[in-house]
Amino acid sequence: MELRGKQKRFLRAQANHLQPIFAVGKEGLTQNWVDQLDGALDHRELIKVNILQNSDVTPKDVQHFIESQTEIQVVQIIGRVLVLFKVSANKDARELSSRVKKI
Repeated sequence: MELRGKQKRFLRAQANHLQPIFAVGKEGLTQNWVDQLDGALDHRELIKVNILQNSDVTPKDVQHFIESQTEIQVVQIIGRVLVLFKVSANKDARELSSRVKKI
């Protein structure tokens, strides 16, 4: 699903209270990290990722890597924190994506 402006605004509001549950560190971006990220998004649909200070990658690098490897969409980048969204493969966990579709 390609997100429109109002949908992104809704997701940003939903992510406001979330804490980052993933981090990019010295090891950088690996396929294993992306697989774990994809699995977490199947359960939650919306998460935040923090890029640590000792990491060699920029937020734009992370965005490009994630969007090229998966169906995950970057909703917002604030400093070194990314808000990510993906429609869950599990139909029981699609509460947020069903609300996004209505917008």
